[in-house]
Amino acid sequence: MGDATQYEGPAHPDVEVQLSGEDGNAYHLIGLVSRALRQAGHRDAASDFARAAVRLASYDDLLQLIMRTVETR
Repeated sequence: MGDATQYEGPAHPDVEVQLSGEDGNAYHLIGLVSRALRQAGHRDAASDFARAAVRLASYDDLLQLIMRTVETR
């Protein structure tokens, strides 16, 4: 029950990003999330997110990182 690998929600639940209906280009999504984090006052998190996102191996990895970072809709 206390499994450390269990998903517990995004690191920044106060930041909400709409992905549905958006351009699915990876760089566009990185920009949306980075901008939302900055606007919510999480400048360091925005930089860390962008740095991590551009190093990912796949689009699926990017989507997983986004969902671990912010609330999505």
